[in-house]
Amino acid sequence: MTSTSFSFPANSNHQWFQETAAAQIRQERLAKAEKLNGRVAMLGFLLAVLTEALSGYGILGQLHIG
Repeated sequence: MTSTSFSFPANSNHQWFQETAAAQIRQERLAKAEKLNGRVAMLGFLLAVLTEALSGYGILGQLHIG
C-alpha cells in the first residue's frame, strides 16, 4: 500500500497566511474606526446639547434655519 501525500508550494502557504493576516488587520482597523466614530459623534451631540442649554437656542436656531 502506498501513501499519497499532497504538497503545496511554499508560496501558496505563505500567500494564504499573508491574506489571512491582512484580513484580520482590516477587521481590527474597522472596529477601531467605528469606535472612534461613535465617540466623536457622542462628543458632538454633547456639545450641541450644552450649547443649546447655555445659549437658549436650539441647533436650528443657532444655524438661523428655524
